[in-house]
Formats: sequence, structure tokens, C-alpha cells
Amino acid sequence: MFGHQKWKEPIPTRHSLLDRLKDGHDQEAWRVFFDTYWKLIYNTAIRAGLTESEAQDVVQETVIGVSKNIPEFVYDPAKGTFKAWLLRQTTWRIADQFRKRLPTPEPGANDGKPRTSSEVPATTTLERVPDPAVPALEALWEKEWEENLVDAAFRRVKAQANPKQYQAFELCVRHKWPASKVASDLHMNAARVYLAKHRLSNLLKKELLELKTKPV
Repeated sequence: MFGHQKWKEPIPTRHSLLDRLKDGHDQEAWRVFFDTYWKLIYNTAIRAGLTESEAQDVVQETVIGVSKNIPEFVYDPAKGTFKAWLLRQTTWRIADQFRKRLPTPEPGANDGKPRTSSEVPATTTLERVPDPAVPALEALWEKEWEENLVDAAFRRVKAQANPKQYQAFELCVRHKWPASKVASDLHMNAARVYLAKHRLSNLLKKELLELKTKPV
């Protein structure tokens, strides 16, 4: 998806991309942002108990919210990370979707008088999730964030590797194919499959380490 010169753009977002996002006219920066984070936001919404359609709305509304609020975001590790800030943006939109499920009071209900705070059910977003066993959104977010890092690391490895060697590596590591099947299907020598798996696995570990030590 990205050209060779762009693969080094780490995920999660680095300061360079955050600065570019604050320029609302930088369409390429927003494309990178969307490609990087839409699945993270979508999967978190799904695991929180929303439908596919609701989760798609969460993605759309979160991206819109980020575009409106990103100028106010200032990176300061002492106050919070972009990761935590994006989680808040996503959580609000997930809460909005659960709120839309609540029945709308009929006209004239309660004699037209506003309901007091004591009369409004005190339900949280997570309490409205269909499955009470679903963990907190923070835990869901953390899991999806880690999976997003792994996806990013694989993309970075792919950008550096020989296409056929990467294909062999991906089949072995991500899809758990036996090396013998990979060698047969790709018409490769088994030794070359093992070599590609070993070399690119080391590169994957290096990329994951870099991504985990340089997030914002």
C-alpha cells in the first residue's frame, strides 16, 4: 500500500504524522491515519458489543472527532499519550451508539417535566453491552492495539523483503503452514524456506521492538 520510502512511518502515530494531521489539508496524512487506525477502532467497537453497522459509524464519527480535536492535542508523556487520547475519542462514540439504542420518550411523557438526575437510570456504556462478561474497554483497546502493532511490523518487514521470501515467511509464521507445504506450493527449496523464516522472524522482532519503544 505504501511506497518504499514510507514504510518507516512507525505505528502508532509519530510526532511527524501528528503534526501533519493538524494541517487539515494534508490528505495523505489522513489516509495514513485512517489506514493505520480504522481496524483498531472498528474491532474495539465490535468487541464492546456493537453491530457491524454501529461499529462502522463509530469509525466514521471517531475520525471526524479526531479531525476536529487534533489541533488541541499536545504530546506530553506526563499528561497522557496519543494512544490514550484516541481511546477516549473512540469510547465517546461507542457510548453514543449504545445511547441510541435506548427508547426515546414519547411526547408528553412525564407531563412534559424534565426528569431529575435521580429519575434517569445510571447505566454506563459497559453496562449496556449485551454480554456482561465483556471486559473493560481499556482492556479491549490494549489487545487491539497490540494486534495493530503486529500488523504494522509485518507490513514493515514486507516492505524490506524479497516478495517470494516474504510470502514464505508469512505462510509459515502467520498462517502456520508446515515448511514442507510452503516449499511445495511456492516451488522453493525447503532450506530457502527455513532461511527466509529465520531471517525475517528476526527482522520482525526488531521492528516490533522499535514500534513498542517509540509510540506516542
